[in-house]
Amino acid sequence: MTEALDDRPVFSAELFPHRSLGRKGFRVLLSLAALGFVPNMLYFTAHGAWPIALYCLAAFAGLYAAFRWSYRTALQREHVSVSRLEISVTKVTPAGRRLEAHYNPFWARFMVDRHDEFGITRMALAGEGRRTEIGAFLNPDDRESFAGAFRQALATVKQRI
Repeated sequence: MTEALDDRPVFSAELFPHRSLGRKGFRVLLSLAALGFVPNMLYFTAHGAWPIALYCLAAFAGLYAAFRWSYRTALQREHVSVSRLEISVTKVTPAGRRLEAHYNPFWARFMVDRHDEFGITRMALAGEGRRTEIGAFLNPDDRESFAGAFRQALATVKQRI
C-alpha cells in the first residue's frame, strides 16, 4: 500500500506557449489587412504599376504565413510531473511527436540560468549524464512561477525519506 502512495504525483504541470491573439482576432486582423492591401493593389494595377500590386499580395501572404506558423508552434506541449519515484518530462512537438525523459528525483538537479535584467532565461533538468530543457517557450513570469513550484515539489519529495 505504501508503494502506491509513493507513486502518486506531488507536482504536475502542463506547459504550453501563450498566444495573445485568438482565432477570431486572427480573422479580424487579416480582414483589416485585406482592406488595406486590396484597394492599393487595384489602384496600382489600374495605373500600370503591377509589380507594386504583386508586392502587396506577397506582403499579405507573408502575414498570413507568419500567423499560421505561430499557431502551429503553439501546438507544442510539455508535461512535467514529480513523484517520490521519478521525475517525468514529456514533450509533444507541433507535429505530434512525443519525447520522454525520466529522472530519479534524488539524483536530478534543477538548473536555472538567470539574467539580471530579464530573469530566468533557461531551465533544465540534469542527471545521469543527460540534460532536458524545460519551458523554453514560456515568458519570464511563467518561468519564475514554474521554477518556484518545481523547486518546492523537489524539496517536498526529498524531505519524505
